[in-house]
Amino acid sequence: MKIHEFQAKEVLRKHGVPTLQGAAAHTPEQAVAGAQSIGGSVWVVKSQVHAGGRGKGRFVGEVDEDAIQKAARGDDAPGKGGVRVCKDLDAVRAAAQAMLGNTLVTKQTGRDGAVVRKLYIEQGCQIAKEFYLAIMLDRARGQVLVMCSAEGGTEIEEVAAHRPEAILKAWADPLTGLGAWQARDLAFGLGFTGKAVNNFVKLVQGLFRAYNAADCSMLEVNPLILTADEQVLPLDAKITFDDNALFRHPEYESYYDASEEDPQEVEAAKYELSYVKLDGNIGCMVNGAGLAMATMDIIKFYGEEPANFLDVGGGATREKVTAAFKIITADSAVKGILVNIFGGIMKCDVIAEGVLAAVRETGLEVPLVVRLEGTNVDLGKKIIAESGLRVIAADSMSDAAEKIVAAVRGV
Repeated sequence: MKIHEFQAKEVLRKHGVPTLQGAAAHTPEQAVAGAQSIGGSVWVVKSQVHAGGRGKGRFVGEVDEDAIQKAARGDDAPGKGGVRVCKDLDAVRAAAQAMLGNTLVTKQTGRDGAVVRKLYIEQGCQIAKEFYLAIMLDRARGQVLVMCSAEGGTEIEEVAAHRPEAILKAWADPLTGLGAWQARDLAFGLGFTGKAVNNFVKLVQGLFRAYNAADCSMLEVNPLILTADEQVLPLDAKITFDDNALFRHPEYESYYDASEEDPQEVEAAKYELSYVKLDGNIGCMVNGAGLAMATMDIIKFYGEEPANFLDVGGGATREKVTAAFKIITADSAVKGILVNIFGGIMKCDVIAEGVLAAVRETGLEVPLVVRLEGTNVDLGKKIIAESGLRVIAADSMSDAAEKIVAAVRGV
């Protein structure tokens, strides 16, 4: 589960990590009140969306179409982004009015962007240098990895690709945790000196405590900053909780923001379906993650793109299958659907009945290809053949992929 920056900083403060003063806001009036409560003469107004690149993002309507396309690619473009420095309260109000309710496009939101519904007002500070820091699980080593770089504020993927030596790493022992000596090694490697070294060590240890205590799958600070008075602070913070551990943290249930999720993915979660929306035009309904991946691959092999990953699971009911079918057809980009089922625990006749029920309910208008194999396959095929509905039968994965691609192309 992803959370907003202002929520992530609440988690960090709870575990002793120092942060700048800030206040969440849902209206321009709340933004101004938040700035007044913080005090000072410089504030930063930040859009709160579950995506990175907010500072380089562009709002639809504020800049031309070319700038929006550039923002979606991650390129610099003219116009104001989703993070703005304000030097008086009128500027805070104006920034809030420009952001709230409008669509922000960044490299991570894609071309469609994300609607800004919340803001975070934070006190300004003098930044001496920016760094990158992240904590995550290294599955290959079975240890928690602390990764940092002196090149903060940039895409870490680019640093890893072009200057891997600029990324410093330390692995925490599962029993003893992250040692202060390890944090000091990282501090020296990043070039910290004087009291900034101890400040960095305390901060990293606090971040590590937060990561473990909150059952995070990822904690990222980009940028981590060194201020003019040698403080080390998280200027931005991203936290993703491990969904499998959320039952241990009812205190974080209120952090979930359904408006930041894809509506179809939210609907799929209600039925415990594994669904991820993609950018293609052929909807997929499959049982088993491996078969789902293979199905998407073979669609690409025959020249089209999958519109989703959807695994109905090994023991799905007719109701789940019907729900899955409705979720696929709700995507306006879908021009055809491929159902590819291997009946083991999941019986082919159950799939057939669920598919036909969904076709009748939705009044399907796009081509549908169904490939069934396994338990009760003959019964499943018989149910479909005798339905009188426009369903194209397939005997193999390649046959199914060829038929759905041809149908989508009108061949």
